Amino acid sequence: MTARLSHKFLGLPLFAGGVVVCLTPSILNAQSVVSGVVVDSAGAPVIGAIVSAGEGVSVSTDEDGKFRLTPVGPGQVSLKARRLGFLPVEKTVQISGRQPVNGVEFRLAGVPKMLSPVLISSSYPQYTGRLAGYYKRLERKSAGHFISRDQIDRSSHRSLSQLIRTVPGINSVPLRAGGNGARMRGRRCRPLVWIDGVPMPAGEVDLDAFPTSTLHGIEMYSSGSATVPSDFLANANMSSCGTILLWSRGPDTDPPTSQRAQSFDLERMIASLKIFSGDQVDKPAVLANADSVDPKYPPELFAGGVTGSVLAEFVVDSTGRVEEETVTIVSSTNSLFSATVLRSLQAARYVPAMKDGRAVRQAVQQPFKFTPPGQRKPAPAGK
Repeated sequence: MTARLSHKFLGLPLFAGGVVVCLTPSILNAQSVVSGVVVDSAGAPVIGAIVSAGEGVSVSTDEDGKFRLTPVGPGQVSLKARRLGFLPVEKTVQISGRQPVNGVEFRLAGVPKMLSPVLISSSYPQYTGRLAGYYKRLERKSAGHFISRDQIDRSSHRSLSQLIRTVPGINSVPLRAGGNGARMRGRRCRPLVWIDGVPMPAGEVDLDAFPTSTLHGIEMYSSGSATVPSDFLANANMSSCGTILLWSRGPDTDPPTSQRAQSFDLERMIASLKIFSGDQVDKPAVLANADSVDPKYPPELFAGGVTGSVLAEFVVDSTGRVEEETVTIVSSTNSLFSATVLRSLQAARYVPAMKDGRAVRQAVQQPFKFTPPGQRKPAPAGK
């Protein structure tokens, strides 16, 4: 019997092969939401992975590798996560009514054809600009307490008063006019607060007026002048209750990192042989030489001894140049690492892929590994 479906099927019978199936509101309402994250083998979020639950139900992961898939279920549902350059992974989840399923994690392993990693292990950088002193003190781990950009971004605290409470010996106190100030251990008076090297006016400072998302680094020094950098000793009395140095984010800490949206489907172009993958060519594209791509270690991450990795995806054309409009970040442990990789790829040079004796365009996934030298010479003397 030919299947017949009413265009107003909700709650009405569906006739197919002599079997009547009722798609009632109760069945549709049983569908739920599945959310989670897709990461690579190192635990870094995978951006742009496709998570699906059968035909017609799929979603891409965001910049944090997270996904929210709906409608799904009911019953046992097979989920699949895939991304170009990785081996696909499948998982089964149980959907019970409209109860959401959270915390599903897919861990994708890269395919063997990925290029060898570019290793970045800078020698001691020359710290310059308004943050030079902060970077030097952070690297030396001076007498104060530091909260770095990396720690701020990884913290769940969005207010500065909550964040500073994680530092031993420092508490936040409510202010009469609203907001929260700070007190050092054993002191009832307010500490001196500086923002980008400028002391705040006399009186209590509402720390929550500075959202953590706007801060690049924080230094905190207990009472007394012995531990406070000399440039931040307004006078003995004002520093006797402690000193808090706030450093803001700006163009010198947050260079442009926006990625151009791909105007084509890379997987589809590979399938149509307009672009080749590494296993479709006779000789895959490789870096022209060790200096062909040279990302600079972000100074704040170098000073803090932060290691990390980035996986970039792009097309190398038949002349060995990177097609800038195709560059995307697949996974990254830190946005500052991503930014320096994106900048370096603008001038990168590769030996193009070869197929049937001619140079061809190839989709490439290039890993980058950032590791500060194990034995670094100390920072030059200075405040």
